[in-house]
Amino acid sequence: MNFTLSNRARSITFGLMILGALATVVGVMGDHSEHHQHSWASLLINSFFFIGISLGALFFYALQNATETAWTVLLKRVYEAIYSYLPVGALTMVVVLAAGSMHMHHIYHWMDHTLYHEFMVGEGHDAQYVDEAIQGAVANPNYDELIANKKAFLNQPFFWIRTLLYLGVFLYFARWFRAQSLQMDKETGDSLVKRTLLNYRRSALFLVFFAVFSSTLAWDWIMSIDTHWFSTLFGWYVFAGMFCSAMTTAVILVLYLKRKGYLPQVNNSHIQDMGKWVFATSFLWSYLYFSQFMLIWYSNIPEEVTYFMARIDHHPMLMWSVFFINFAVPMVLLMSRDAKRNPRFLIGVGSLILIGHWLDVVLMVMPGSVGHDFHGVGILEVGMFLAFLGMFLYVVLNSLTKAPLTVVNHPYLEESIHHQI
Repeated sequence: MNFTLSNRARSITFGLMILGALATVVGVMGDHSEHHQHSWASLLINSFFFIGISLGALFFYALQNATETAWTVLLKRVYEAIYSYLPVGALTMVVVLAAGSMHMHHIYHWMDHTLYHEFMVGEGHDAQYVDEAIQGAVANPNYDELIANKKAFLNQPFFWIRTLLYLGVFLYFARWFRAQSLQMDKETGDSLVKRTLLNYRRSALFLVFFAVFSSTLAWDWIMSIDTHWFSTLFGWYVFAGMFCSAMTTAVILVLYLKRKGYLPQVNNSHIQDMGKWVFATSFLWSYLYFSQFMLIWYSNIPEEVTYFMARIDHHPMLMWSVFFINFAVPMVLLMSRDAKRNPRFLIGVGSLILIGHWLDVVLMVMPGSVGHDFHGVGILEVGMFLAFLGMFLYVVLNSLTKAPLTVVNHPYLEESIHHQI
């Protein structure tokens, strides 16, 4: 059965984009931060949040291939649709990062080349920055020893090599997995078995890349905003947020399709298992959130605890709301078996969890990039979120129209159809 994008769904997605764009314009007009730092930070938040959902879906898709899991076979097209947003997400991320490289904003403080040299000759735009006290050189007031010591990693050429490598690998595998999935619908017998084994091997290879890149991209795109601070758990923590957001998006999308009369072979057992993944990834995120906070807070080392002080002192409601929504809500509301089989309940709780993880990205980005100019979530952040949400939904729903919603010849299709727990 093929999915058809209804006029109502199309109108809602375009309506969200238009409403979000108008709100964003109002927010940008009220942004008086230097270089419109607040607006760029909001763009980074939404770019990262939605590409994170796509990456989480791509990871789960590859994981199911590599573990030869049967119950998700009926849902493959859903995950393919979610990660189809990756090209758009990659483009928006490149725009934000390129603007930083061109000094259109200063979210990434380390991109200022004057921070790396202890001395300077001359003044103003004609100043030359040097590492030795040559004749005529004076102390560089912008010199930052901590950032200078990270130059081997935090330099723009290496940063862009890593970024383009991340995006190139992700886009390549996303395109390859999709092509293989469509090709499998046309094959039977030995050729189908061979392609299934090829998917298995390539998925395992992708997971190796993802294991590294999911952490390093978090360091590059998010943690380097607070350049003086670092956490060895940060990459896993960000990954858990992406993973949980992807699982939540998938279950909401499946329930939407079921309500519209699609995916008739997806039963309550499939829905319950998807709910279990939302529950499990919520606890994974909560564990990493608390572990990172507790270890840093307990050790009370000034250069480490400053990250949380900036958030507790100035945004306590936001910080604790993020933890409460993303931990207590799924723990209390998704514990029972019946809750994970109730479509209305799952959609409501899932929507709240998605908002909670979006607020988590806000909390990671805003204090380090905007500082005291950030006074809480306002029309700018909400406007961009609605615009990106509309664009994300349109891309995903449009992708669902490109192929049958159920795979045809997968070796594990029958097992998936008869999945019962």
